[in-house]
Amino acid sequence: MARDAFKYFRIEARELHGQLAQGALDLEKGAAPAGVVPRLLRLAHTLKGAARVVKHGDIAEAAHAIEDALAPWRDGAERVPREPIDAVLAQVDRIAAQVAALTPAAGAAGPSALIPEEALRTVRADVAEMDALLEGVAETHAQVALLRRHFASVVRARSLADRLQEQLARTGPPDGARGNARKPLVIAQELQALLGGLEQGLAAPTEQMDRELRQLRDAAEQLRLVPAGGLFTALELTARDAAQALGKRVAFEGHGGDVRLDAHVLAGVQGALLQLVRNAVAHGIEPPAQRQAAGKPPDGRLTLDVARRGRCVVFRCSDDGAGVDLAAVRRMAERKGLLAATAQALDAQGLLRLMLHGGLSTSGSVTEVSGRGIGLDVVRDAAERLGGDIAAHTEAGRGTTLELTVPLSLASLNALVVEAAGTPVAIPLDAVRRTLRLSTQQIAATAQGRTVVYEDRAIPFVALSALLAESPPPNPARAMSVVIVEGGGALAAIGVERLLSTSKLVLRPLPELVPASPLVAGASLDAEGNPQLVLDPEGLVLAAGSAAAEPAPATRSPAPVLVIDDSLTTRMLEQSILESAGYEVHAAVSAEDGLERARRQPYALFLVDVEMPGMDGFTFVEQTRADPALRHVPAMLVTSRGSPEDRQRGRDVGAQAYIVKSEFAQGDFLDRVRQLVQVQ
Repeated sequence: MARDAFKYFRIEARELHGQLAQGALDLEKGAAPAGVVPRLLRLAHTLKGAARVVKHGDIAEAAHAIEDALAPWRDGAERVPREPIDAVLAQVDRIAAQVAALTPAAGAAGPSALIPEEALRTVRADVAEMDALLEGVAETHAQVALLRRHFASVVRARSLADRLQEQLARTGPPDGARGNARKPLVIAQELQALLGGLEQGLAAPTEQMDRELRQLRDAAEQLRLVPAGGLFTALELTARDAAQALGKRVAFEGHGGDVRLDAHVLAGVQGALLQLVRNAVAHGIEPPAQRQAAGKPPDGRLTLDVARRGRCVVFRCSDDGAGVDLAAVRRMAERKGLLAATAQALDAQGLLRLMLHGGLSTSGSVTEVSGRGIGLDVVRDAAERLGGDIAAHTEAGRGTTLELTVPLSLASLNALVVEAAGTPVAIPLDAVRRTLRLSTQQIAATAQGRTVVYEDRAIPFVALSALLAESPPPNPARAMSVVIVEGGGALAAIGVERLLSTSKLVLRPLPELVPASPLVAGASLDAEGNPQLVLDPEGLVLAAGSAAAEPAPATRSPAPVLVIDDSLTTRMLEQSILESAGYEVHAAVSAEDGLERARRQPYALFLVDVEMPGMDGFTFVEQTRADPALRHVPAMLVTSRGSPEDRQRGRDVGAQAYIVKSEFAQGDFLDRVRQLVQVQ
């Protein structure tokens, strides 16, 4: 294999390129040149020297051009004019293109690429190695835990040796016994000393191994994650370039850059974020004259916010532009035949959803930035590929927000670890407002359920053990620890058995086969590699708020429930949940089998999968609605298909409920079943 002469230069050049780009953008925003210009000159000089070492004249020339552009302002206090800043950024783009070209078998990575392809390959390789390392650390930690349990046996043996030595010393040898009668005492003393030394020798190393393995695991998990802020500089450059191409002015802001996420998540959304920024500049931000005529500052404002939301990460791109021209979207949709004649009265949200499907552009001309109607296709495809979603909100004259939500693979967060129902669980620390110690007299039973007073207002209270294990509330005769949690803009008091610690955790998604719960955001691994639940603050607050309206336990329905699904796993899961709630359940392996059973005996409810061999679930519901003997039996579709079109078809054929398996929550499921059975 040929030697890669630029292997280390590429790493250094990319780092220097990012710092040069950010410094130039800071100057453009009005940063004092006294601190920024000398640093940029040093960076350019370093890059020039490194480029000359590897004999890359074009990069050395570009770095030298940056020095020439900034040299007159080295010692000045005046703001650097736009012309030299433009010159510097042009050379920064030139350097990015040259570095991208150095990548072996380089693809289409250009100057606007957020993360170069080679860097992504390196990150993926590193992630795989980190996963292997973490598995090894977890296994070793488990062995250390086993060693500690065996060490407890050594401590017990030492205690027994002490008691044996004391007993032999107290009784002493019998009168007239020979000298060897003292041998048991001597042996006991030697055993006591040996076990004492063994205990002393094992205690410190075991504790040290446990401590160092914990630190190693924490460090490796952090290295596996990438801060979202690493995208901001490239996105700001993209916004600036798009604005200049269209004769506009834009100020970019990024928030949530300290949120650390799996590199695969950032790699998967980079193209979508790039397009969101370009779309906001092209279709949202108005030209300076138009903004001033509307009473706005000439510079448009573009903001990208990154935040965790339960089991997902949300990228929210907002502008303060004119908003989406919904009338233009409607006209373009009609022209392309995308709007049915029966949907002429489609509301704003419907038009936005239509726009997000792609293929529409309200731009009057085709440019490098807009006009072909394919921009949002990139965003939608990224969301679908990652199992996420995209939503839009617009307000005329005020701006537009596009929100890309994708499931996180891993994320780092600080958490409060508490004990509930005898199990340690974690609550994200940024959602914890306060911890209290309350007596049962301070928990009031009101018409709205159990509440506590916090900051002069009543907020709902619920014992966490009741949510997690459906166990009775803690002993009312004693005080309990309470965590005030904020989620979704509301507060709730969560009763726990103990506050254990605060810890920095790496949040991992739950396995796909585990039923989703609104209470659970994911899981982390404890010191011994065992999973530990991380709770979702919004889910906790919602659960506390609805605890007052808990329905009565289900009674056995007069007729059984029929579950129809070709998957054994799904049938058994639904049957187990329903039987635990007191329902009699029959199961069918196909829609044809289910229809035959339904015609033989009465049922209280049909639970039907959609995708099955032969007759599908839509057809089953359709046929039962057309049958006078079966049309009164409510039907619920439980399926993995969650598109708006599928949901609408479910309503059209007559299903009374539609549950998507990826959103399955046991409590909501039983509530729906209970309501439908009572309808009859």
